[in-house]
Amino acid sequence: MLAILFPNIDPIAINLGTISIHWYGIAYVVGIILGTYIMQQLEERYKIAHLTSEDFDRIVIYIVIGIIVGGRMGEVIFYMPHLVINDFFEVFKIWHGGMSFHGGVIGIIVTIWMFSVKYKKYFLRVTDLIACAAPVGLFFGRIANFVNAELYGKRTEVAWGVIFPGTDFYPRHPSQLYEAFAEGILLLSIMLIVVKIENIRKYKGRISGVFLIFYSIFRIVIELFREPDAHIGYIMNIITLGQSLSIPMLILGTYLYLKRDYRQ
Repeated sequence: MLAILFPNIDPIAINLGTISIHWYGIAYVVGIILGTYIMQQLEERYKIAHLTSEDFDRIVIYIVIGIIVGGRMGEVIFYMPHLVINDFFEVFKIWHGGMSFHGGVIGIIVTIWMFSVKYKKYFLRVTDLIACAAPVGLFFGRIANFVNAELYGKRTEVAWGVIFPGTDFYPRHPSQLYEAFAEGILLLSIMLIVVKIENIRKYKGRISGVFLIFYSIFRIVIELFREPDAHIGYIMNIITLGQSLSIPMLILGTYLYLKRDYRQ
Protein backbone atom coordinates (compact mmCIF):
# COMPACT_ATOMS: atom_id res chain seq x y z
CA MET A 1 0.00 0.00 0.00
CA LEU A 2 1.47 3.30 -1.12
CA ALA A 3 1.47 6.29 1.20
CA ILE A 4 3.17 9.63 1.68
CA LEU A 5 4.84 10.33 4.98
CA PHE A 6 3.85 13.76 6.26
CA PRO A 7 6.75 16.20 5.79
CA ASN A 8 8.38 17.43 8.97
CA ILE A 9 6.98 20.97 8.98
CA ASP A 10 7.33 23.12 12.06
CA PRO A 11 4.01 24.96 12.62
CA ILE A 12 6.06 27.85 14.00
CA ALA A 13 7.47 29.84 11.08
CA ILE A 14 9.55 32.29 13.14
CA ASN A 15 10.63 31.77 16.73
CA LEU A 16 11.85 34.90 18.49
CA GLY A 17 12.01 33.37 21.93
CA THR A 18 9.13 34.95 23.81
CA ILE A 19 7.28 35.60 20.56
CA SER A 20 6.45 32.90 18.01
CA ILE A 21 4.91 33.53 14.60
CA HIS A 22 2.91 30.56 13.36
CA TRP A 23 2.24 29.65 9.76
CA TYR A 24 -1.46 29.82 10.61
CA GLY A 25 -1.14 33.50 11.52
CA ILE A 26 0.86 34.20 8.38
CA ALA A 27 -1.85 32.48 6.33
CA TYR A 28 -4.48 34.81 7.79
CA VAL A 29 -2.40 37.92 7.08
CA VAL A 30 -1.56 36.90 3.51
CA GLY A 31 -5.16 35.91 2.84
CA ILE A 32 -6.49 39.26 4.06
CA ILE A 33 -3.89 41.28 2.10
CA LEU A 34 -4.47 39.43 -1.18
CA GLY A 35 -8.21 39.34 -0.62
CA THR A 36 -8.29 43.11 -0.10
CA TYR A 37 -6.25 43.63 -3.27
CA ILE A 38 -8.70 41.53 -5.28
CA MET A 39 -11.66 43.43 -3.84
CA GLN A 40 -10.05 46.74 -4.76
CA GLN A 41 -9.42 45.59 -8.33
CA LEU A 42 -12.97 44.27 -8.76
CA GLU A 43 -14.49 47.39 -7.21
CA GLU A 44 -12.48 49.62 -9.51
CA ARG A 45 -13.67 47.68 -12.55
CA TYR A 46 -17.28 46.80 -11.72
CA LYS A 47 -18.31 49.31 -9.02
CA ILE A 48 -19.99 46.56 -7.03
CA ALA A 49 -20.28 48.27 -3.65
CA HIS A 50 -19.26 51.85 -4.50
CA LEU A 51 -16.49 51.91 -1.92
CA THR A 52 -13.82 54.61 -1.74
CA SER A 53 -10.19 54.11 -0.78
CA GLU A 54 -11.07 55.38 2.69
CA ASP A 55 -13.84 52.78 2.89
CA PHE A 56 -11.32 50.03 2.15
CA ASP A 57 -9.07 51.24 4.96
CA ARG A 58 -12.03 50.95 7.33
CA ILE A 59 -13.58 47.76 6.05
CA VAL A 60 -10.42 45.71 6.50
CA ILE A 61 -10.57 46.41 10.24
CA TYR A 62 -14.21 45.29 10.37
CA ILE A 63 -13.40 42.12 8.43
CA VAL A 64 -10.47 41.23 10.70
CA ILE A 65 -12.57 41.75 13.82
CA GLY A 66 -15.39 39.67 12.35
CA ILE A 67 -13.07 36.82 11.43
CA ILE A 68 -11.24 36.69 14.75
CA VAL A 69 -14.17 37.22 17.11
CA GLY A 70 -16.71 35.27 15.06
CA GLY A 71 -14.29 32.48 14.19
CA ARG A 72 -13.20 31.94 17.78
CA MET A 73 -16.69 32.23 19.26
CA GLY A 74 -18.01 29.85 16.60
CA GLU A 75 -15.31 27.33 17.45
CA VAL A 76 -16.24 27.49 21.13
CA ILE A 77 -20.01 27.47 20.67
CA PHE A 78 -20.16 24.85 17.93
CA TYR A 79 -17.19 22.61 18.73
CA MET A 80 -15.96 23.26 22.28
CA PRO A 81 -18.83 24.52 24.47
CA HIS A 82 -17.21 22.80 27.47
CA LEU A 83 -14.54 25.53 27.53
CA VAL A 84 -17.09 28.05 28.78
CA ILE A 85 -17.58 25.94 31.91
CA ASN A 86 -14.15 24.35 32.41
CA ASP A 87 -11.83 27.23 31.49
CA PHE A 88 -13.68 30.37 30.46
CA PHE A 89 -10.54 32.41 29.74
CA GLU A 90 -9.38 29.77 27.24
CA VAL A 91 -12.11 31.15 25.00
CA PHE A 92 -10.02 34.29 24.44
CA LYS A 93 -6.69 32.51 23.84
CA ILE A 94 -6.88 32.49 20.06
CA TRP A 95 -3.15 31.73 19.83
CA HIS A 96 -3.94 28.23 21.09
CA GLY A 97 -5.75 27.58 17.83
CA GLY A 98 -9.34 26.80 16.99
CA MET A 99 -11.26 28.94 14.51
CA SER A 100 -14.59 28.05 12.94
CA PHE A 101 -15.33 29.10 9.36
CA HIS A 102 -19.07 29.16 10.00
CA GLY A 103 -18.48 31.32 13.07
CA GLY A 104 -16.25 33.58 10.99
CA VAL A 105 -19.03 34.03 8.44
CA ILE A 106 -21.45 35.04 11.17
CA GLY A 107 -18.86 37.42 12.60
CA ILE A 108 -18.26 39.08 9.23
CA ILE A 109 -22.01 39.38 8.60
CA VAL A 110 -22.40 41.23 11.90
CA THR A 111 -19.39 43.54 11.50
CA ILE A 112 -20.13 44.32 7.84
CA TRP A 113 -23.73 45.13 8.76
CA MET A 114 -22.34 47.54 11.37
CA PHE A 115 -19.98 49.00 8.76
CA SER A 116 -22.80 49.40 6.24
CA VAL A 117 -25.07 51.15 8.73
CA LYS A 118 -22.34 53.49 10.00
CA TYR A 119 -21.06 54.51 6.57
CA LYS A 120 -24.39 54.27 4.73
CA LYS A 121 -23.52 51.49 2.31
CA TYR A 122 -25.75 48.78 0.84
CA PHE A 123 -25.10 45.75 3.04
CA LEU A 124 -25.62 43.11 0.33
CA ARG A 125 -23.49 45.03 -2.13
CA VAL A 126 -20.61 44.98 0.33
CA THR A 127 -21.07 41.26 1.05
CA ASP A 128 -21.13 40.61 -2.71
CA LEU A 129 -17.73 42.24 -3.03
CA ILE A 130 -16.29 40.36 -0.05
CA ALA A 131 -17.67 37.06 -1.36
CA CYS A 132 -15.60 37.45 -4.54
CA ALA A 133 -12.34 37.48 -2.58
CA ALA A 134 -13.22 35.22 0.37
CA PRO A 135 -11.88 32.04 -1.32
CA VAL A 136 -8.36 33.49 -1.11
CA GLY A 137 -8.48 33.41 2.68
CA LEU A 138 -10.03 29.95 2.62
CA PHE A 139 -7.18 28.65 0.46
CA PHE A 140 -4.42 29.85 2.77
CA GLY A 141 -6.36 28.76 5.84
CA ARG A 142 -6.65 25.19 4.56
CA ILE A 143 -2.97 25.12 3.62
CA ALA A 144 -2.23 26.16 7.21
CA ASN A 145 -4.44 23.30 8.43
CA PHE A 146 -2.27 20.91 6.40
CA VAL A 147 0.95 22.41 7.75
CA ASN A 148 -0.42 21.95 11.28
CA ALA A 149 -1.36 18.33 10.45
CA GLU A 150 -4.90 18.99 11.69
CA LEU A 151 -8.38 18.32 10.31
CA TYR A 152 -7.06 15.39 8.28
CA GLY A 153 -9.15 12.88 6.41
CA LYS A 154 -10.34 9.33 6.87
CA ARG A 155 -8.27 6.24 6.23
CA THR A 156 -7.66 5.56 2.57
CA GLU A 157 -5.76 3.33 0.17
CA VAL A 158 -5.32 5.94 -2.56
CA ALA A 159 -1.75 6.49 -3.72
CA TRP A 160 -1.71 10.05 -2.36
CA GLY A 161 -2.78 9.06 1.15
CA VAL A 162 -0.73 10.81 3.84
CA ILE A 163 0.45 9.40 7.16
CA PHE A 164 -0.07 12.28 9.58
CA PRO A 165 1.86 12.54 12.86
CA GLY A 166 -0.02 11.71 16.02
CA THR A 167 -2.43 9.36 14.28
CA ASP A 168 -2.67 5.58 13.97
CA PHE A 169 -0.08 5.58 11.14
CA TYR A 170 -2.64 4.64 8.50
CA PRO A 171 -2.65 6.64 5.26
CA ARG A 172 -5.40 9.24 5.29
CA HIS A 173 -7.00 11.57 2.80
CA PRO A 174 -5.25 14.96 2.80
CA SER A 175 -8.69 16.54 3.09
CA GLN A 176 -7.14 19.92 3.93
CA LEU A 177 -5.68 20.02 0.41
CA TYR A 178 -8.99 18.90 -1.09
CA GLU A 179 -10.61 21.86 0.65
CA ALA A 180 -7.81 24.22 -0.36
CA PHE A 181 -8.47 23.31 -4.00
CA ALA A 182 -12.28 23.28 -3.90
CA GLU A 183 -12.99 26.11 -1.43
CA GLY A 184 -10.00 28.14 -2.56
CA ILE A 185 -8.87 27.74 -6.17
CA LEU A 186 -12.08 26.34 -7.68
CA LEU A 187 -14.43 28.63 -5.76
CA LEU A 188 -12.31 31.70 -6.55
CA SER A 189 -12.45 30.81 -10.24
CA ILE A 190 -16.23 30.50 -10.04
CA MET A 191 -16.56 33.85 -8.25
CA LEU A 192 -14.34 35.65 -10.77
CA ILE A 193 -16.50 34.27 -13.59
CA VAL A 194 -19.76 35.11 -11.83
CA VAL A 195 -18.79 38.72 -11.13
CA LYS A 196 -18.38 39.29 -14.87
CA ILE A 197 -21.98 38.26 -15.57
CA GLU A 198 -24.04 41.45 -15.54
CA ASN A 199 -27.37 39.66 -15.02
CA ILE A 200 -26.09 38.28 -11.71
CA ARG A 201 -24.21 41.41 -10.70
CA LYS A 202 -27.20 43.71 -11.03
CA TYR A 203 -29.15 42.00 -8.24
CA LYS A 204 -28.02 42.75 -4.69
CA GLY A 205 -27.00 39.60 -2.84
CA ARG A 206 -26.84 37.25 -5.82
CA ILE A 207 -23.05 37.05 -5.80
CA SER A 208 -23.14 36.36 -2.07
CA GLY A 209 -25.70 33.64 -2.79
CA VAL A 210 -23.43 31.98 -5.33
CA PHE A 211 -20.58 31.94 -2.84
CA LEU A 212 -22.72 30.41 -0.07
CA ILE A 213 -24.18 27.79 -2.41
CA PHE A 214 -20.90 26.54 -3.82
CA TYR A 215 -19.01 26.73 -0.54
CA SER A 216 -21.71 24.70 1.17
CA ILE A 217 -21.75 22.08 -1.57
CA PHE A 218 -17.96 21.75 -1.56
CA ARG A 219 -17.85 21.55 2.24
CA ILE A 220 -20.62 18.95 2.45
CA VAL A 221 -18.97 16.75 -0.18
CA ILE A 222 -15.41 16.98 1.17
CA GLU A 223 -16.62 16.25 4.70
CA LEU A 224 -17.32 12.75 3.34
CA PHE A 225 -13.53 12.28 3.17
CA ARG A 226 -12.68 14.12 6.38
CA GLU A 227 -12.35 12.52 9.79
CA PRO A 228 -15.10 13.91 12.05
CA ASP A 229 -14.09 15.62 15.27
CA ALA A 230 -13.27 12.89 17.78
CA HIS A 231 -15.21 14.52 20.62
CA ILE A 232 -18.28 15.11 18.44
CA GLY A 233 -18.43 12.34 15.84
CA TYR A 234 -21.52 12.14 13.67
CA ILE A 235 -24.82 13.80 14.47
CA MET A 236 -27.49 11.09 14.65
CA ASN A 237 -24.84 8.81 13.10
CA ILE A 238 -25.52 10.45 9.75
CA ILE A 239 -23.80 13.81 9.18
CA THR A 240 -20.90 15.74 10.62
CA LEU A 241 -21.26 19.04 12.44
CA GLY A 242 -19.55 20.80 9.51
CA GLN A 243 -22.16 19.42 7.11
CA SER A 244 -25.06 20.36 9.38
CA LEU A 245 -23.74 23.93 9.71
CA SER A 246 -23.39 24.17 5.93
CA ILE A 247 -27.04 23.30 5.27
CA PRO A 248 -28.42 26.65 6.57
CA MET A 249 -25.76 28.41 4.49
CA LEU A 250 -26.93 26.51 1.42
CA ILE A 251 -30.54 27.50 2.08
CA LEU A 252 -29.60 31.16 2.65
CA GLY A 253 -27.44 31.18 -0.48
CA THR A 254 -30.29 29.75 -2.57
CA TYR A 255 -32.66 32.40 -1.21
CA LEU A 256 -30.23 35.23 -1.99
CA TYR A 257 -29.68 33.94 -5.51
CA LEU A 258 -33.37 33.48 -6.35
CA LYS A 259 -34.72 36.70 -4.85
CA ARG A 260 -35.12 39.73 -7.11
CA ASP A 261 -33.49 42.65 -5.31
CA TYR A 262 -32.47 44.96 -8.14
CA ARG A 263 -29.14 46.73 -7.76
CA GLN A 264 -29.84 50.49 -7.76
